[in-house]
Amino acid sequence: MTKEARPTSDAAAPSDLPLLQVDAVVKRFGGFTAVDRLSLDIRAGEFFALLGPSGCGKTTLLRMLAGFETPDSGRIRLGGQDISGVPPHRRPVNMMFQNYALFPHLSVRDNIAFGLRRASLSRAEIDARVAEMVALVSLDGMEKRKPEQLSGGQKQRVALARALARRPRLLLLDEPLAALDMKLREYTQAELMRLQRQLGMTFIIVTHDQEEAMMMADRIGVMNAGRLEQVATPRQLYEAPNSRWIAEFVGGINIIDGEVESRDAGRVTVATQAAGQVTAAAPVQALTTDQVCVAIRPEKVRLSRGEATSDAGDAAGINRLEGVISGISYLGGQTRYQVRLDRGALLSASVANNVRREVDAYDKAERVVVCFAPDDCMVLDR
Repeated sequence: MTKEARPTSDAAAPSDLPLLQVDAVVKRFGGFTAVDRLSLDIRAGEFFALLGPSGCGKTTLLRMLAGFETPDSGRIRLGGQDISGVPPHRRPVNMMFQNYALFPHLSVRDNIAFGLRRASLSRAEIDARVAEMVALVSLDGMEKRKPEQLSGGQKQRVALARALARRPRLLLLDEPLAALDMKLREYTQAELMRLQRQLGMTFIIVTHDQEEAMMMADRIGVMNAGRLEQVATPRQLYEAPNSRWIAEFVGGINIIDGEVESRDAGRVTVATQAAGQVTAAAPVQALTTDQVCVAIRPEKVRLSRGEATSDAGDAAGINRLEGVISGISYLGGQTRYQVRLDRGALLSASVANNVRREVDAYDKAERVVVCFAPDDCMVLDR
């Protein structure tokens, strides 16, 4: 029987190759295509997030990377070597599951040591590695406890320590923070980022939480119906979405449908029925049709009680619209106003609450002027 090939070390891989290469991978379950000819490169030492709606295929992709599912076609390469047919226990990859999957009858120490024993390490090596992991995730003094004696956050750290103990080249995280409360989730996000930087390891996290992905990841891949819609940094994804679908999926957005009226020197004038004429800064060559939509993030929309001010970003009269406050949501650090424009469009505006007093707040049914700069508008094919 021939011995199954194992991926080479990072040092042996060509320096110009990404650590992980997913090439035209397809995975079907019966007549349903969960992952559809997906290709993706991930660099060594990168914190990468897979984001998307439920059922988009992100967890199926993660399971193929871990070896729990086999691609129907396509290739997965790690360090330049095809691992598509390599079983999970022979891959230098580890996965941390959403439910943590701790063994209830084993102590913290034995849970962490479980994979090390299967790797046939010596007792001395196991003891040293477990002590290292316990210190790394701040579980000192809890080594003899059983999972039922731990809090949710402590269980999460045990699962993380177990996943890291074998020093994988690639750590996969399947919505690991979903069960934690908000404060603990924020703390754990910071801890994961610290550990990833400290270890220099490649992390791939699957999440449906956009804020979590934006906070933690170097790059984000947004999936929909088994395909990657866009791969970009958090800022690029938010400020320069490549489609209307991405713009609507990532963060809050105002969308106004219209038709290109004129194009000149990097600016596009769009005629809209619901808001009137809107001027936006957009590369003329980027548009493939005159049927477009104008997208503006709520925090880019300024409100005033009178004329447009100079800080609205452009000459008076450009993108100056009038309407009435129709809804107010106080969110602590900001207030979200819904404005019904005179032409019919409903726009959302986020205003920072810089002072405690309410004297400058707007009231429901109050008339306001809405302003936004051409540079703050995105023009996308409808």
